[in-house]
Amino acid sequence: MNASSPATPPPMSWRYCGNQIKLWRTRAGISREDLATEAGYGIESLRSMEAGRRKPSMHLLQVADDMCDAKGILAAGAQFLQPEKYPHFAEDFMRYEAVAIVHSSYENQLIPGLLQTEETVRSLLHAHWPPMDDETVEERVAARLQRQELLKTQTKSFNFLIEEHVLRHRLGSAEGQRHQLLHLLASGEPRHISIQVVPDTGAHPGLNGPFVLLETPEHDRLAYEEGQTLGRLSSEPDKVNQLCQRHEMILRKALSPEASAEFIGKLAEEL
Repeated sequence: MNASSPATPPPMSWRYCGNQIKLWRTRAGISREDLATEAGYGIESLRSMEAGRRKPSMHLLQVADDMCDAKGILAAGAQFLQPEKYPHFAEDFMRYEAVAIVHSSYENQLIPGLLQTEETVRSLLHAHWPPMDDETVEERVAARLQRQELLKTQTKSFNFLIEEHVLRHRLGSAEGQRHQLLHLLASGEPRHISIQVVPDTGAHPGLNGPFVLLETPEHDRLAYEEGQTLGRLSSEPDKVNQLCQRHEMILRKALSPEASAEFIGKLAEEL
C-alpha cells in the first residue's frame, strides 16, 4: 500500500512528482484517461498519484515521460521517491545519535532498535499501520541494521534499561524470541555496552513511556521521546534534567549487568 494516512501528510516528493506529471500531461494535451489506460491504472489511482496522496510509481513516471516527450525529466523524479530510511519525525534524533558519545535509554514497550535482530525488526515493520509497501519495509530493515553499526564504536558508551515484560513478549516464533534474547547477551558483552533488566516489581517513574538520553562530543545533553506518530528531541535543560533524574531512579531498580545477563540467559533456556 502506497497511500498516506489522514493523520500523516504525504511526503513533499510525492506531491511534487505527482504535480509534475499533471503539468506535463496537460501541457502535452494528454487526457488523464489516456495516460491511465497507457499506464494500466484506474482513473482514481492516477488522480491520487497526481495529487500526491499516493506515491507515483516508477512505471507511471516512465510512461508519462514517454507520452509527454519529457526527455527523461519525469523519469528522473524516481530517485526522489525512494523510501525514507526512518520516520520523518525521527530524523533529527538519528543525526545526533550518530555522533553522540553517550547513549542511555529506557524502554518499556520494545527491544531497543539498536539491539533488535532482523526477525524482530521485520515483525514490527510488518505489524505497522498503515501497512508499508515492500520497498519501504526493506529500506527500513536495512537502515535499522545499519544503524546498529554504532555499537561497534568502542569510544561510545551505551546503557540500555529494559523492562522485564519486554523480554517476555514474543513477537514471532519461539525460536525467533530465543535468538533475540541470545543476541542481547552477545550485544552486552563489550565493556562499553551495558544492558540491564528492570524487574516487574511495582511502580516507578519510567512507566509513562520510553526515552533516550544523548551526550554530544561537546558534552551537550539531549532527550528524545517517541510516541505512535511523533517524536520530540529536546535540549531544554529542565526537560533533559527531569529525564536524567528519572533515568537515575529507574537505574536503582534495575538488576546489575551481570544479574541481567543471567536473567536473560534463563529466559532463553525456557524457550
